[in-house]
Amino acid sequence: MNPAETPDSPDSGGTPHQKHVMTAEERAEYERLRRHAAVRHRRVRRAGSSVLLLLALLLAPLAVVAAWVQDTVSDTDRYVETVAPLASEPPVQEVVINRLTDRVVENVDVKAVTDSLTQALQDAGAPPRVVAGAESLEGPLRNAVRTVVDRTVTRVITSDVFQQVWEGANRRSHAAVVNMLTGDRQGALRAEGDTVRLDVGAVVDQVRERLVDAGFDKAAAIPDTDRTITLFQAEELGKAQDTMRLLDILGTWLPVLTVVLAALAVWTNPAHRVMLMITATGVGVMMVVLLVALAVLRRVYLDSVPPTALPTDAAAAIYDTFVRFLRDSTRTLLVVSVITALVAYLYGPGRPARAVRTAADRATTAAGRGLRRAGVRTGSTGRRLADHRAWITGGVIAAGALALVFWNHPTVGAVALVLGIALAVLIVLAILAAAAGPADRAEQRAAP
Repeated sequence: MNPAETPDSPDSGGTPHQKHVMTAEERAEYERLRRHAAVRHRRVRRAGSSVLLLLALLLAPLAVVAAWVQDTVSDTDRYVETVAPLASEPPVQEVVINRLTDRVVENVDVKAVTDSLTQALQDAGAPPRVVAGAESLEGPLRNAVRTVVDRTVTRVITSDVFQQVWEGANRRSHAAVVNMLTGDRQGALRAEGDTVRLDVGAVVDQVRERLVDAGFDKAAAIPDTDRTITLFQAEELGKAQDTMRLLDILGTWLPVLTVVLAALAVWTNPAHRVMLMITATGVGVMMVVLLVALAVLRRVYLDSVPPTALPTDAAAAIYDTFVRFLRDSTRTLLVVSVITALVAYLYGPGRPARAVRTAADRATTAAGRGLRRAGVRTGSTGRRLADHRAWITGGVIAAGALALVFWNHPTVGAVALVLGIALAVLIVLAILAAAAGPADRAEQRAAP
C-alpha cells in the first residue's frame, strides 16, 4: 500500500470519501518515525544479543569443566582411561618402588637374624673376633636385603602385570563408588538410604558349590536370603548422592545451555556474521583464560605438595595426567573458535577476504577449464552445483559441524581432519561446477 495515500472508507450512504494525499511535511514525519522505530528495534536487538553473549562467555569455561568432571566421575571407562597412564609414568613408578621397598625392608627383622647368628656362634665357642664380626653384619645385610627387594619390586612395577593390576583395581573401585553414589543395584557395593551394604551373593553361591563338590550335600540347602552385609551407615551419603545427581545435570545441560545462548546471541543481532565472529573470538579468549588458569593451578598444586610426601616430578605427572583430557577439550574448543571466526571473516566484505575468495575462484575455475579441455564435462550437474553454490557450501559446513558434535571426545587432530575433508569436498565441488560445459542450443532457447 502506498504510504502517501489512505484507503477509502465508505460513509453511511455507501459513497467513498476522497483519497487523502500526504503532504511533504507528513511524509517527512512518517519517514522519521519509521527510521526511529527501526533504529530503536535494532538497538533492542543489539542489547539483547550482548546480554546473551555475555552469559554464554561466562558459562563457557564452567561448561567445559562441568562436562569434564561429570564425564570423569560418572563414566568408569573414562576414569580408567584417565588414570591408566600413571602406571607407566617413571616418576610415579619410582615413588611406588621406593615405598614398597621401604615397607618390605621394615618388615624384615635383620637385627633378629644377626642376633641369632651371634648367639649361635657364641654357643658354638667361636672366637670373639668372629662373634664381633657377626654383630657388624647388620648394616651390610640390611643393604643386601634392600637391594634384592628393590630389584624384585622394580621388575614387577615396570612390567605389564602392574599396568593390568592398576587398571583392574581402579575399574573395580570406581564402578563400586559410582554404583553407591547413583543408587544403582548392580555391583557388589550398593547404597540403601544411608546404609552401605556389600552383596556377598556371588561368594555364597561359590562356597555352596564347593561344599557340595566336597561331599557336603546338605550345603545345597543354604538359603538365598540375607545375602548382604551392612558395612557402615553414612549420614552424608544422601548429600553425596544429591551432589552426584546435580553433577550429572550440570555436566549434561550446562554445555547445551551455553551453546543455545551463543546461538541466540548470533541470531538476535542484526549483523549475524559480525556477531558470529565476536562470539567465536570471545569463546576462544575464554578458552585461553581456562588454559592459563590450569597452568596457575598446576603451579599452586606443586607448591602445596611437600617434597617429602611426594616428589615434584611425580606430583607434576599426576596433575598433568588427571587434567590432560580437560586441557585437550579446551584446546579443541580454542581451535574450533579460531576456525569459526576465520570462516565468518572470509565471508565478509574485507579486502583480504575478497582477495582470498577471488584467488580460490580463479584456481577452481582454471582447474574446471582444464577438465573441460581434457574432455571431462559435468553438464547439468555442474551447472546445478554452480547455481546452488551457497546452499551446498552451507551444507558441507553444517555436515562438518555435526561430525564434530557426534564425535566422541574430539581432539585437535579430529578438528583438523574434519576441516581438511570439508575443504577438499568444497574444492572438488567448485571444480566440478567450473567444469560444466555450456548449455546446448535447445536448453538456451528453453531458458528464456
